[in-house]
Amino acid sequence: MNVFSNIKYKYKSIVRYNQILRVLLKYGFEDLVQYLREKDKYTFFLRFVPKSSQVHAAQYTKWEKMRLVCEELGPTFIKFGQILSNRPDLIPFDLVLQFEKLQDEVPPMDDKKAKEVVVSELKDSIDNLFAWFNPKPFASASMAQVHKVTLKSGKRVALKIQRPGIKKIILEDIKVMYSVAEVLEKRIPSLKSFDPIGLVKNFEESILKELDFINESINAQRFYNNIAQDNSPDQFASAPKVYQKYTTEKILALEFISGIKINRIEELDKKGIDKEVIAKRLSISFFKQIFEYGFFHADPHPGNLLVLPNRHICYLDFGMMGSILLRDIKVFGSLFIAVTNKNVTKIIKALQQLSNTTVIENKRELEFDINEFLEKYYVRDVHENEISTVLLELKDIIVAHGLKVPSHFYLFARSMVTIEGVIQKLDPALDQFDMVRPYLSRSVTKDYNPLKMGKKVVNSLYEMTNYMEEFPSDLKNAIRKINSGEIKVNLTHKGIDAMVYAIHRVTKQVVTAFILVALIIGSTLFIVTAIPPFWKDISIFGLIGLFFAFIIGVSVIRDIRKKDFHHW
Repeated sequence: MNVFSNIKYKYKSIVRYNQILRVLLKYGFEDLVQYLREKDKYTFFLRFVPKSSQVHAAQYTKWEKMRLVCEELGPTFIKFGQILSNRPDLIPFDLVLQFEKLQDEVPPMDDKKAKEVVVSELKDSIDNLFAWFNPKPFASASMAQVHKVTLKSGKRVALKIQRPGIKKIILEDIKVMYSVAEVLEKRIPSLKSFDPIGLVKNFEESILKELDFINESINAQRFYNNIAQDNSPDQFASAPKVYQKYTTEKILALEFISGIKINRIEELDKKGIDKEVIAKRLSISFFKQIFEYGFFHADPHPGNLLVLPNRHICYLDFGMMGSILLRDIKVFGSLFIAVTNKNVTKIIKALQQLSNTTVIENKRELEFDINEFLEKYYVRDVHENEISTVLLELKDIIVAHGLKVPSHFYLFARSMVTIEGVIQKLDPALDQFDMVRPYLSRSVTKDYNPLKMGKKVVNSLYEMTNYMEEFPSDLKNAIRKINSGEIKVNLTHKGIDAMVYAIHRVTKQVVTAFILVALIIGSTLFIVTAIPPFWKDISIFGLIGLFFAFIIGVSVIRDIRKKDFHHW
């Protein structure tokens, strides 16, 4: 049986590889066609390309084609693209914008299958579990769909049901991704700095968490608790309650909340809801999540935001959340205060704290770039008072100078872009810096409470006393290790990858040149010695050989003209 299951697994893998290769060839071919059209090279090849392919090739940019590749390859690659859209430090900004557009809406699964998943997970019949179960979902995606149900108690619930077999499909695709990542690391040494295998590993961890609805229920409960425990007068957020009894790894039961989607301006106007008030409350609720809770909604698009009758903002869908350390909250506060005060030195200090970098190479250049950014930002009218603009421009400076900031910085930036897009439609004149200023001040001055400072001093003295007790023995151990030769120094040779790549490239060119020479000589002999079959008295085998020699020759010339792009 193991033999047959192994054959079956290998067959499935081959089929999936074939699908991926077919899609990549399709869009890669179109990209080549567009390149030939733009550069006006080898135009005679275009005569053999169907007009439909030429039109499709010209219709989309290369970044749009990469988005279409992900959409065509299915849910795993769509999710991978969506997660990569949060890493502008790794991929071009134009590609980030395309990956943010990725949609995974698919037709709903059969209601019979949905019910089977519920019965299998909750170990009871639909009639015993619920007073009413709507067979038609009101939301459907590639990984799950949501049904309205009513509990026996009369409570209305949104029941999220995972598609059967989706986890198996995703795990198969992840194996393919690992294979591709390994090939990329081996064949293109310069990509090692992007850590393709590490990226796939991070994606695997992220999507497996998303497939586990217990994890999403924990996020939802944590978000709900933060709001419930906040009794301040500026608490304007809301969240659905989690029904743990009806929640498993593949089923998530949340309180069903009715409201108006925040982007439906006409409906808000009909209900007499002041859009400016809603814009302020949305802004305040988001800044509280960042600077007070340290746990924020990382995907606040209009579909995940409802306006309730009491004018509160209800957040939905807790699959993608951001978590910030208390230390980083203070750094964020210091960073924004430094930006508003145009203090270059404090901005650099905040970036150093975020990236855990003690020494910055080309600090003078970094000071110049930040100063230029501040001067330009404060004299322009476009994007005035937009925090997302500050974050995105700082992101470009961070990437350019090789600083490694935590991933939640990029999540915060992306979420801020989304939130400000919603606010722009509600109240374009709202000044985000006015909204955030009180929370910045509180986050920075929170530790200056005399009681907290006293506790810190006492703790520091206690730790210092303990350390001084251990110091003599630590020093003695260190001296023993030095005397016994146990201390070792590791040396790392930098730049070896580029050299290995260059050797491989030259070797490949030499081997190709030998093959080319052999083809030309062999083909010439076929023609000279008149070996049949013939085409117009010329040996066909000789003509075929010369044709292949021409193709190889063109590719060798192009390869040589490219020079050595090991920094690609």
